[in-house]
This record gives sequence, C-alpha cells and structure tokens, in this order.
Amino acid sequence: MEITSEAREHVTVVAISGSVDGLTAPSLAQSFRQQVAEGRVRLVADLSRVHYTSSAGLRALLEALKETRQRGGDLRLAAVQPDVLRVLDLSGFTGILKVFADVDAAVKSFPA
Repeated sequence: MEITSEAREHVTVVAISGSVDGLTAPSLAQSFRQQVAEGRVRLVADLSRVHYTSSAGLRALLEALKETRQRGGDLRLAAVQPDVLRVLDLSGFTGILKVFADVDAAVKSFPA
C-alpha cells in the first residue's frame, strides 16, 4: 500500500493505492492521525486505486472520521471502487461517511 497527500484549496487529499488489510491498515491509520495532529482536519480519501479493504481498513477510516469530526472537520471518500463500495455499504459505512464520485466533487463539498 502507498499513501500520498496533497493540499488542494482548503482540503488535504490523501491518495491510497493497494490493498488495505490487517498488515497495511495501521500505516493508513497513522497517516490519518499525523494529518489531524498537524491541524489538517478536512480530509478527502482518494480510494480510486484501492481494490480491497478488510475490517481493519474500515476501522482506520472510522477512527479518522471520529478524529476529524471531533476537531470540527470531516473525512470524505472519493472515487471508491465498486468492490470497496460494496464492503462499505454492507457494513453500514455509507450511512456515516460521505462518498463522492471523484476527488474534485469531494473537495468542493467542503465549505470555503
């Protein structure tokens, strides 16, 4: 799994590629924690290159969502692949996480 981040307008886009599973989810969770610790609480997770996530990946997303919202921000998902979206949907995560078709739409969804 690879993780990169990019500042776009007033939002940080965290691009993730590869599988998010029990081995890689701790790195993802740490990356989100670092963003929040550095004051970046408006996050978009670009999942366009993630084709698999386990329950560990879901926990990393939920933890990041909680941390950002506690600090007045949010975590929004973009470009979620069909298999990953199915997992999010079956686990009820689409009811608590905002999901957008692409990164631009997710970035623009945050108020200026």
